[in-house]
Amino acid sequence: MARNLVFIGMPGSGKSTVGVLVAKRLGMGFVDTDLLIQQESGRTLQEIVDQDGYQALRKIEEQVLLKLTVDNHVISTGGSAVYSDAAMKHLKVNGTVVFLDIPLDVVVERIGDYSLRGISRRPDQSLSELFEERFALYTRYADVTVNGAGLTHDEVCEAVLSAVS
Repeated sequence: MARNLVFIGMPGSGKSTVGVLVAKRLGMGFVDTDLLIQQESGRTLQEIVDQDGYQALRKIEEQVLLKLTVDNHVISTGGSAVYSDAAMKHLKVNGTVVFLDIPLDVVVERIGDYSLRGISRRPDQSLSELFEERFALYTRYADVTVNGAGLTHDEVCEAVLSAVS
């Protein structure tokens, strides 16, 4: 059974962009779980958050992740996948979890006005508080951590390939 590579990290860390590059280089499939959530719910992530709240988004995300059964794929997860222990355990059964680590200032630089990104967070939570909270979860679940600070997407791809080979 061919193992998956599961990308976790903050929005803007390159999970989707680098994920596609890595999948192409390794001849693997690629799946973006944010797109699966949108497909399943018929709404954007932001619409889910606006209409039903961030907890609803996390619940749908968990259900989508628990149903996901693929082999030989790069899986780009939503930034909040790590809030579900059950989902992360499921992904780890047949996957190596790669944490794309970028500093908070790079997150801010890349995602700009994060109110438009469908980010699952408490309404009173600042981006830096969310970053701290998630960082602990990302490091808990990661099998491999790749620091993407100051690197292009191609360089992060190379770093991932050497880290998992």
